[in-house]
Amino acid sequence: MKSKTIFSCQSCGYESMRWVGKCPGCQSWNSFVEETKAKRPAQDTPRGLLTNTEGPVLLSEVTSGHEKRFQTGIKEFDRVLGGGIVVGSVTLIGGDPGIGKSTIALQAGCRLSEDGHKVLYVSGEESVAQTKMRADRIIKKVNAQLFIVNQIDLNVIIEYINKLEPDVVVIDSIQVVYEPGLESSPGSVSQVRECAALLTQLAKAKNIALFLIGHVTKEGMIAGPRVLEHIVDTVLYFEGERYSAYRVLRTTKNRFGSTNELGVFEMTSSGLIEVENPSEIFLSERSKEVSGSVVVPILEGTRPFLVEVQGLVTRSAFGMVRHKAQGFDANRLALLVAVLEKRLTLRLEDQDIFLNIVGGVRVEDPAADLGVALAVASAFLDKPVPAHTAVLGEVGLSAEVRSVSHIMQRLNEAEKLGFKQCLIPKNNLKTRSELKLKTLKIVPVATVKEALDFIRSS
Repeated sequence: MKSKTIFSCQSCGYESMRWVGKCPGCQSWNSFVEETKAKRPAQDTPRGLLTNTEGPVLLSEVTSGHEKRFQTGIKEFDRVLGGGIVVGSVTLIGGDPGIGKSTIALQAGCRLSEDGHKVLYVSGEESVAQTKMRADRIIKKVNAQLFIVNQIDLNVIIEYINKLEPDVVVIDSIQVVYEPGLESSPGSVSQVRECAALLTQLAKAKNIALFLIGHVTKEGMIAGPRVLEHIVDTVLYFEGERYSAYRVLRTTKNRFGSTNELGVFEMTSSGLIEVENPSEIFLSERSKEVSGSVVVPILEGTRPFLVEVQGLVTRSAFGMVRHKAQGFDANRLALLVAVLEKRLTLRLEDQDIFLNIVGGVRVEDPAADLGVALAVASAFLDKPVPAHTAVLGEVGLSAEVRSVSHIMQRLNEAEKLGFKQCLIPKNNLKTRSELKLKTLKIVPVATVKEALDFIRSS
């Protein structure tokens, strides 16, 4: 068996015959690692055993009914997956260490086994006894249909799958699994790419729902080549502060559903518990009549909920001002601060500005722009926003407040939680002649200045 030495980029998988400082593929620096690549005879490769042998057919002649899905019974998890687990799908779950990746996979596996589905949980990082200890802690009763094995050899794992013929397989984690035909160590680019490709082919050929748990790098991306995320059908990321009890499961890719869905969980000693009403959780400890605090109704997928935006503005003690954001895009914050300086003549050039989204949630909805701008302005002017006021709207470079989507869903959520008034974009009133709300007062604004004037006069 011949082998050769290559250099692989640990970020994107680009291969080179010699070491280079900057990767031509992803432009990252010092990411090349030397690996030994073995040339295996064609008859030894397991790929041929996993490939679907059906020939090409006309799309118009393919008969397919409604897609079959498994319901895990964990509503937040099913929502993020697009309504349940699709048969034959491959899902990649990533997140920081200890955030709940293995916990949600084990809980979902036990729920599925209780419904009669055969589940195989392959743990490469824990022994069978350690996995059982964790299962006893988070699950009261483990069904006999859940099989557990400690194994990292890919060929042995494939043998177990062929023997048991499970409906669902969980690989914890893909970075520790290795293919003996490759001389590189587990976790390398070639090993992760090859193992993920072989397991994906097996899942497609046998209609197995496959879950791959992946480690993340210090930048928060899933470790291994970027092609790993292209191979799978769905990519889920766990987010949340390390010392916070709440976890957010976000979809970044989904071939069978929306990529905007979000699930909220609370981490307890008994595992992950669903949070059915995130708005009440995120606003439960909100301080009333404090400057820099604004409530924004955001939308994640089909779910509206309210988050608290906190701003703090203080005079800079150093030569260079700082703009720090937690849970919000720092570049977007800098843009909004520039709009406040130029269009509203607020003297923020010598001020340190800090922004925080309470609860560890990361907000990407542009409807939060107006809330962020008012939080900064409120903190700078030391003028509190009225406690029962919600704010939403996208802000343009001319300080205009642009319309947002799904306005009624956001307003209904605010009204349900007892808010008395809400600042919305004026253009949203053009699409609906009458907003049918019982107690919520609508305050339309066309510019950030109008919104700030309303806050000052309240």
